[in-house]
Amino acid sequence: QVQVVESGGGLVQAGGSLRLSCTASGTIFSFGILTMGWYRQAPGKERELVARVFSDGRTNYADSVKGRFTISRDGAGIRVTLQMNSLKAEDTAVYYCAIGYSGKLSWGQGTQVTVSS
Repeated sequence: QVQVVESGGGLVQAGGSLRLSCTASGTIFSFGILTMGWYRQAPGKERELVARVFSDGRTNYADSVKGRFTISRDGAGIRVTLQMNSLKAEDTAVYYCAIGYSGKLSWGQGTQVTVSS
């Protein structure tokens, strides 16, 4: 079973930057991690994909964050980082890390990102 541990988040002014990190732990093999990604959910809205990276290095980004956010996975394959630049008030949400392993998607507990305008 995969445990998902998130760090980062917080309060920042519009135009600022934040970095989110997520590490997979448990009795797993890094080569079995197919996807690592970040989703977010703002109050009153559905959870949406922000960015994800596949085991072959391909990445997906939501249109709203392209050019501002960068997702990367470490060499060991168990840690993913989301660098968020030029943050906007509409980026305010709870951000969740999700790791796809052995046919299942495991979620972190979520971390709050608040961007003040």
